[in-house]
Amino acid sequence: MDDVSLFLLSGILVLLIAVAAFFSGSETSMMAVNRYRLRHLANDGHRGAINTANLLDRPDRLLGLILFCNNIVNFYVAALGVVIAVRLMGDIGYALGPVILTFIFLVLAEAAPKTMAAYHPERFAFPASYILRPLSVICQPFVWTISRLSNNFLALLRFKLDEGHQTSLSREELKTALSEAGKMLPSRHLQMLHGILDLEQVTVEDIMVPRNEIIGIDINGDLPEILSYISQSSHTRLPLYRDNLDEIIGIIHVRRVMRLLKDPHDITREDLEQVAEEPHFVPLSASLNTQLLNFQRVKKRLGFVVDEYGTIQGLATMEDILEEVVGEFTTDIQTHSPDIVRQNDGSFMIDGSATIRDINRELGWELPAGGPKTLNGLILERLETMPEPGTTLKLDNFTMEITQVTDNAVKSVRVKLIGR
Repeated sequence: MDDVSLFLLSGILVLLIAVAAFFSGSETSMMAVNRYRLRHLANDGHRGAINTANLLDRPDRLLGLILFCNNIVNFYVAALGVVIAVRLMGDIGYALGPVILTFIFLVLAEAAPKTMAAYHPERFAFPASYILRPLSVICQPFVWTISRLSNNFLALLRFKLDEGHQTSLSREELKTALSEAGKMLPSRHLQMLHGILDLEQVTVEDIMVPRNEIIGIDINGDLPEILSYISQSSHTRLPLYRDNLDEIIGIIHVRRVMRLLKDPHDITREDLEQVAEEPHFVPLSASLNTQLLNFQRVKKRLGFVVDEYGTIQGLATMEDILEEVVGEFTTDIQTHSPDIVRQNDGSFMIDGSATIRDINRELGWELPAGGPKTLNGLILERLETMPEPGTTLKLDNFTMEITQVTDNAVKSVRVKLIGR
């Protein structure tokens, strides 16, 4: 074998290694490409994405094509490498040739192209699809045979191909995908998307105004005081009841009453009852997603939350549900009173009626939220008694000092995260 032949064989070997690298990278990139982004690009008419999507419609045939072509090339590389090694090193080339060739092949035709394809799957897969598609037609008989034999073998192992081809995302997987896409989405939009996904997991009990905080009108109260309160109220709607909330009459729309107040001396209790809207009741365990649809169906913006015995436990509004998605949008100073106030020493003064969910969300904490809904309820559950002001307890990584107790409830608590 002369030098010209050796040079020619070496050139063919380099070309075959490059072809093997192409098939190795194609295999990795095709399997690593993001299916949802691929579908989006294909719908937008991206030719490379369309070709790639068509190939991935039958991954068994695609893998059969790549492996068929890759193994043919690999066998030629092995045979040609040994010939060249023997030509350069003599008989010892039979022993050293495969070792040297394996090292070169693993680096140039396996590790390097697969690593590049794994990090940049679209950059590799889309151009490769222009070559793989015609190859799939040329090699169809071989690929069909390989695919059929492989699928039959998997069938003997009782493996169903459709089980592994499911690409839909669960709610938690979708939230993870959104978090990973955080750099491409404004943080505000990302929070809203997470809020929408959480609507099914959160119940009205988590966001309702507790019964003891509901502001309403007792129809049996002093009428002039009732009318004065209505005229000065910052609320748009007020519950109307008789003696107590369990005797609910309806909802007073302040604007409607204001029309009657043009001549307040003629207004009677019966007038107030007549303009009151029929109350809407909400199950305590209803998810926010379900209740949002119910509000839309009955054309209501407010509902009384009741337990299994029909006792009113709180009040839920359309605004409360929307705030779970878009965040708080109340700007009225009269209706806004912060429940969480940061102190100079790094602790937080928190109202006992603040919900655990709101505290965790605002401060990024992980207070236990599986039981009581409010900080007051959490403390009473742990202490199993009504604490005195100044009582301190340790709860996981938090220290809590009760600073005020009123009306058989913890009014305010100083909370500090240990280690801060």
